[in-house]
Amino acid sequence: MAPTSRERAESLPDPKFLTIAEVASVMRVSKMTVYRLVHGGELPAVRVGRSFRVTEDDVNEYLRKSFYSAG
Repeated sequence: MAPTSRERAESLPDPKFLTIAEVASVMRVSKMTVYRLVHGGELPAVRVGRSFRVTEDDVNEYLRKSFYSAG
């Protein structure tokens, strides 16, 4: 028997949402840089009231894609 949508939802891990300040701290950049990434569509975010939240997975994916070999 296939799992119901509720069972599937319960088995998925909850995403961890970070504030813009937390993202800036993780990336070691300014909050303005993070806002530019969000508004430019490079970093997905969810609007909560007047603020933004970014999933930890999206931050990690952005950083992973941003690495390049210098040398």
